[in-house]
Formats: sequence, C-alpha cells, structure tokens
Amino acid sequence: MPTSMPSSTPPERHAKESGARLASQNYGIGQPVRRLEDSRLLRGQGRYTDDVNLPGQAYLAMVRSPYAHGILRDVDTQEARAMPGVLGIYTAADLDPETYGTIESRLPIKQRDGSAALSTKRPILAQGKVRFAGDPVAFVVATSASAARDAAEAVILDIMPLPAIVDAQAASQPGAPELYDDIPGNVVLDYHTGDSAKVAEAFAKAAHVVRLDMDNTRLVVAAMEPRSALAAYDAKSGRYTLHIPTQGVIGARNLITKDLLRVDPDKVHVISGDVGGSFGMKMGNYPEYGCALHAARVLGRPIKWTDERSSSFLSDHQGRASNFTGELALDARGKILALRLTGFGNMGAYLATFGLISPTIGTDKNAASVYATPQIELDVKCVLTNTTFVSAYRGAGRPEGNFFIERLLDAAAREMNIDPTDIRRRNFIKPSQMPFKAASGFTYDSGNFPALFERALELADYKGFAKRKRESRKKGLLRGIAVGAYLEVTAGNIPELGKIRFNDDDTVTFLTGSFDFGQGHRTAYLQVLSEKLGIPMDRLRLDQNDSDSVQRGGGSGGSRSLMASGAALVEASDQVIDKGKIAAAHMLESATDDIEFRNGRFAIAGTDRAIGIVELARRIRQSAKLPDGVPDTLDVDHMMAGVPSTFPNGAQVAEVEIDPDTGETKVVSYVGVNDFGTIVNPLIVAGQVHGGIVQGLGQALMERAIYNEEGQLITGSFMDYALPRAADVPPIQLESMPSPTATNPLGVKGCGEAGCAAGLPTIVNAVIAALADEGIHHLDMPLTPEKIWSAIVEARAARKTSA
Repeated sequence: MPTSMPSSTPPERHAKESGARLASQNYGIGQPVRRLEDSRLLRGQGRYTDDVNLPGQAYLAMVRSPYAHGILRDVDTQEARAMPGVLGIYTAADLDPETYGTIESRLPIKQRDGSAALSTKRPILAQGKVRFAGDPVAFVVATSASAARDAAEAVILDIMPLPAIVDAQAASQPGAPELYDDIPGNVVLDYHTGDSAKVAEAFAKAAHVVRLDMDNTRLVVAAMEPRSALAAYDAKSGRYTLHIPTQGVIGARNLITKDLLRVDPDKVHVISGDVGGSFGMKMGNYPEYGCALHAARVLGRPIKWTDERSSSFLSDHQGRASNFTGELALDARGKILALRLTGFGNMGAYLATFGLISPTIGTDKNAASVYATPQIELDVKCVLTNTTFVSAYRGAGRPEGNFFIERLLDAAAREMNIDPTDIRRRNFIKPSQMPFKAASGFTYDSGNFPALFERALELADYKGFAKRKRESRKKGLLRGIAVGAYLEVTAGNIPELGKIRFNDDDTVTFLTGSFDFGQGHRTAYLQVLSEKLGIPMDRLRLDQNDSDSVQRGGGSGGSRSLMASGAALVEASDQVIDKGKIAAAHMLESATDDIEFRNGRFAIAGTDRAIGIVELARRIRQSAKLPDGVPDTLDVDHMMAGVPSTFPNGAQVAEVEIDPDTGETKVVSYVGVNDFGTIVNPLIVAGQVHGGIVQGLGQALMERAIYNEEGQLITGSFMDYALPRAADVPPIQLESMPSPTATNPLGVKGCGEAGCAAGLPTIVNAVIAALADEGIHHLDMPLTPEKIWSAIVEARAARKTSA
C-alpha cells in the first residue's frame, strides 16, 4: 500500500506552531486564543490535497461536453491514445455497472403527496446524453498533467445538440425541453408545507398584504482550494485510499461506498489534509473521484487529479438559484398574520447529494426567524435545467429564509407608512414567551431578540442617520440604512464521535468526526479540552483527518461542529475523569469517593497528596498488573447520541452610500449584535461572522452566475464573475449578547453561517432604502452599479414624463 500523508500535524510541528504563548498554560473557554494553524498556513506551509504526491503517480484529465444538452453519439479516442505519455482513456462503456454506482440524493424529503422525490441517478460519466456544458464524458490518464490535458483536448466528441433550458420556471412549463424521459416536466420534487386553509383565512382577513417577487441569485462557490483527488488501490487487500478535500472523512467515505464504489466502507480509506474553504461544496460526491479510483485500480498506480479554476466553475456544484414570490399578511397595526412563499428551485442538470435542502426544508425552517408568525406556507417546485448542478452553499436555506422575511417586512413598512424598526418591534418574540413554538415546528429555547435589536441600533447610531443622510445629499450622494434581525436553525440530532487518547509521549489526542475546513476547530476544541482536563494546550492534539483513525462521526455542516463535537468532547472528558478517579484511588491508596479532580490533578480531599492526569495515564499504562475494577487506560471511545438544533440569532445594521451618477454602492458601516450562546473563542467567532457578512455582501452587490439560452456559462472566470475584495469590505463592529442554550453541555449555538444569513438581507434593504428617494423600491440581486444606475435613469425619466 502506498504511504499516505500524516493524518494530523506532527507533534513537533504542532508544538512549534503553538509557540511560547501556549507552553505550560491552560487556555479555556472564552479566551481569544489565536488559531493554532494560522502561522503555518500564512507561511505557505499548508498541506493541501494537491501538495500530496505518491511514488509512481499518473495524472488524470477530464473530457467534458461543450454542449448543454445533446445526444452523445460517439467518443473518438484514436488520435488521443497515440499521444505521448497516455496510459489510458476511459468512457462510460469502461465502467462496469456491477462495480460502479450512481450519484444520488439520499435526503428523505417527500413530495406534496407523500411520495419520495424523483432521482436522476447520475452516472460517473455521461451515458447516451449530455445535460450541461461541462458534463464529464471521458477521462484521460497520462504520465504528466500536461500530457493528460493535451490528450483530453484531442478526444473528439460526436454530440447531436438538443434545445437547452436554463430557467427553472420555464423548464417546468408544458413544451419545455425535458432532460429525462422518466421525469415529466423536469420537476424532481413538488414540495409543500403549511396549512393552506389557515393561511388563506389569514390573508382573507388581513388589513394589508405585501407581495414581492425575489430572485435568490445563482452563485459560484469559488473556494480558495479547488477540488483535487489522489487515489490509490492495493490489489492484495482490495482496498482504496483517496486523498480529497472534504467536510468530513467519514461522510465522504460513506458516500463513496454508497454511490461510486459498490464495496463495504472498510474497503475505502479517506484522508483529508488542509482544506481551503468549502461552504458546502466539498461535502457532496463528484464523478472525478470515481474516475480516479477506477484508474488507480485498473492501472495499478496512484492517480492524481486537480481541478483548474476554469473547469471548477463548471464542475463544482453551485449555490442558491431559486425564485420566490413572497406574500405577507398583516393586521392594521403591522402584526404578521401569515407568510406564504411560492417558487422554484433550480437544481441544475443532476440532483446533487444535498441539492434539495436549500429551497425546501432549509428555507422552511428559517423563514419564521425571530418573529411571532402564526402561519407559514411554503410551496416550491425543484426543477432540472441544463446548467451546473446546485447544492448546499453556506447556510443552505438560512440566508434564503431570512432574506425573504426581511425584504417583505421592509416593503410592508413602506407601504403601511410604519418605521422599519417599529414593524419589527411589533412582531418580535418576547423573552417572556420562551420557550416558543415557531411556525416552523421548532421550539426556540432561549434568546432576547428585542434587546439585541435595540443594542444594534444604538451601536450603529441609528438616531444620527438623518444627519448623515443630509451630509451625503450635499455631496450629491444617496444614503440608506437598514436593520435586519435574523435567526438560524442549525443542524441537529446527528451522533458524533468523542474519542480521547493518551499518547506515549504524554500528549493527549482528541478524535472526532466533524471536520475543520477553515473554521479553526483545532483551537476551539483544544480550549475546551484544556479546561475540562486541565492540560496545557501545547500538549493537546486533534485528529479528524483520517477515516481509519476517526472511524465514526457526522462531519461538519449546518453550524453544528462545536455543538456536536463539543458535546462529545465534554461527555468523553467526564468519562476520563470518572475512570481517573478510580485509578487515582488505587495509586494514592484512597477510597474513590475521597478523590477530587481539579486543574488537571486527582487529589485526596483535604490533603496535598495528588497525581497529575497525564502522569496517572502513563503509570497505569505502564503497570504490569492492576487490581480488578481499576482501568488500565484513561482512553475513552465515546459516541455522543446527538444534540438538538440551536437557534443563533441577532440584529445587524448596514449603512450604504450610492453615487447616482455611476450607480456605485459603498457599504460605509456595518454593525452586528449576536447571540451565539457560550463563546468559546471570540476571535474565531468574529472571523467566522466577518467572512459570512462578506459573502452576503458579494451576493447582494456583485455575484451572479449567468447562463445564456444555449446553456453556456458566460460568467465562467473571475474576469466575468466578481468577488468582493478588501476595498469592498466596510468596517465591521460586532458585539455579543449571549443567551446560552441548555440543549448541549457547552451552551453553544453555532456561528459559521450567521453572518451570511444576516448580511444578505440587511445590505440589500439598505441599498433599497437609499434608492427610495428616487422612487425605486425593489431590484433583484446583484445590485450592481450598472443595474442601479439604469434604474435611477429610468426612474428620473419617468418622473419627467409624468410631470
């Protein structure tokens, strides 16, 4: 078996990273410890998948369809096979269906009638038909990456083009081109929740109804590290090893064995090193992994594939891509009676592993937000189109749900002549109402939504906005401000591993199934472990990179990592302490009931006789014989049963300035007051929230993946697809007002997606507030300079005409 990369940072490097600041110190919960990996990553010493190499490896390149829709008649590989360095070229005909499976969505989301969602059963390589521009048709393996690319370009595809369809609503209409013979009207899921009769009754008696059509823009994920794979196969054991960037090695292993390879899980070994971002994109399954695994087996050598940025625009799943009509029924005072959302989710050409979440259950769970909304109805069709497949992207329904309700509330406030802050105050769930059963079906257990809202207004100097607006007007600029409340329902009730191992070198390793793809888990987890066991952080390790070590666990996603792995860590630490008291009683010749544990030491109560936890672990490990009932190790292998969802929430205020002559928007200030429950590391929390806000800003102001009528992605590079730069990011001021939850041992609520959920609607509402002076009350994202300038020109022309 080829040598694999280390499953975690070597102890000597980890200790060097930690530095003198961590030596012999315990950094516990609540302390702003800098991320342990940052020094290494910033010096260019990261170890990403593409940095891993194995002896004798060959290189893989994909052959992709240039057409968005067509009949695949032939793949001519003759010329390509004769090119220098080519070791093999493979098409769907080479992949035995008895050996290889299909990529499927395995989410138990039901149709309106209770039946299961339809499945596209995506093959590793296209068979008979191609369904989007970039659909993998074949792959080449060669002795070098350049030789593989050259040969891939020489493969000749005979494809008869068919009409393409790129818009979800249009694709669901009669007469639209159909992607699959067994999926009528391209609708894979007709999803509905809510009591239609009660919602209709609420709308019938409403004093006011507000309605908005809202486009939730399709996005390119654009993670810093493109996807990559290094596959190896051991013919003797029949075992595969796969190095990939992922959001959890166990989840990746299980998906690969369910979808790509028809083998038992113990026949696949997944290793994941540093990961430069994922945001949901590296959580699912991909054809390229199956191609690399096949080539490794048939060629008997390691196979490496690394995506290029140009092809990752096509081959990585994309995000968001839904269109909804939102309707809000209110009484005469502006209190919400019901919310109704009707729309379409664009799934792309294939149903991705987690593609159905965002427009359905993700939106449904989060649209209620912090408001006492009596009734919610969601009616959405998930539709296939000739575009890149769509799946979970940072928040997976959280930004969507919050965006819809916040946009509707601002529109209602304007139409009813109510201040936007007052309409929210009238609808907040009050602390006295906790626990509160929301229309989503979830019960909020803690939170003070009005207090966070008022504090955010105070920090943003909301009262002083009128003066700042007058100053902007003197300069010929438009100024707008918006305050948005938000609430997220995090992923819950997923079992997680909490394994603690005392090592021969007197270090202690925590193993868990959640995965750090940029969030700083190592630092936060080790802070908790240091506090629980009283061990200095420079003696602690984290292992979540290797499926052979971890063996079990749920992975990272839905802002669940600290809730789940944190709970597993606390429960496992308590078991370590319980075992340690028994062992310490033997070593100190005392009754177990007389043993106390504090600051990393077991002591006989009322005496100075004590032993440190690491020394105790070493002594019992080295003992030749121990009495019955005395543990021979302090190691613990624990599986946490699962903790419920939590509800991070807060209020954020964005202030913008717009130049009407150019349409350019500048976010001049941003304030957020958040409730994430217990804060383990405020530095990491701030970084996570900052990143989420910037992603919300990107979608609000500049990002959009655009397809033409032929299904070609015309924003296929960073020349055409804009991402926020440092100059686009405003000063961000954050404050914490936690209400710890009692549903997990740490009282944490999750924070990884909150900034995106809050930032998206808040920035859009601020821009629309600024444009209200021009009579503009709604524009779809992204609010680009061209779109804003055009809207201003049209509004001014209309006013002149009417005058």
